[in-house]
Amino acid sequence: MIIKKEMPNIGDLVIVKVNKIMHYGAYCTLQEYNMEAYLPISEIASGWIKNIHEFVKEGQRDVAKVIFVDTAKRAIDISFKKARAGEKKTKLSEYNLEKRAESIFTKALAASKTEAKRAEILKEVAAREQTYSDLINDIFEKKDPLSGITEAGFKQALYDLVFKTIKPKKCTVSYTVEMTTSDVGSGISLIREALSGMEQKGVEVLYLGAPHYRLTAEASSYPLAEEKINAAKAVLESYHNRIAFSIRNSRA
Repeated sequence: MIIKKEMPNIGDLVIVKVNKIMHYGAYCTLQEYNMEAYLPISEIASGWIKNIHEFVKEGQRDVAKVIFVDTAKRAIDISFKKARAGEKKTKLSEYNLEKRAESIFTKALAASKTEAKRAEILKEVAAREQTYSDLINDIFEKKDPLSGITEAGFKQALYDLVFKTIKPKKCTVSYTVEMTTSDVGSGISLIREALSGMEQKGVEVLYLGAPHYRLTAEASSYPLAEEKINAAKAVLESYHNRIAFSIRNSRA
């Protein structure tokens, strides 16, 4: 998060570092919140634990799930066993990406000599993006997320650093579409017009042989690539009854 929450909510996944191990649990630091949380021995692993030191080590970093929050006392309990393996992997990946993106943001402040205006810039950016990773992704997608920002020098420094230091991940999705029209007089022109409209949405169109075409979209994430396919589908839908079509994932 660009503007971080004071405390996590119940059910949130958090990155923790084990600091002190006791007989009946361990005290951990929440890396994203700079506060302490308690890990009960019953929440470390399934089954009976005879020796807690066999399951956790001081200095160990892991992903946990928040199971109790007392905002008044700033008390938090966490669980290792309630965080599933898949959730842990995703959370750790997102955390590392966010830390890297935040580091680039900080370097851009230094490069543009705007460190003193960090709070003001953060406020402007947070009004547009929720996370540093989202900001970086939108820069790659050339959406110009900082258009009109007050500190133009910072914007240019950030954009330069992003394209210089990060190799964009490319995710590709592919669909096959079948298009037909009963309009004898202008059917071919309609199809060509629709194909052109889809290409303008960032989708590559490959002719497979009438009436089949392959639609391919590339982006920095699969959801963004799917957004392009949905935009192309909306183009076809705009022709209502003039063009009949069916679309399916090429892997199907």
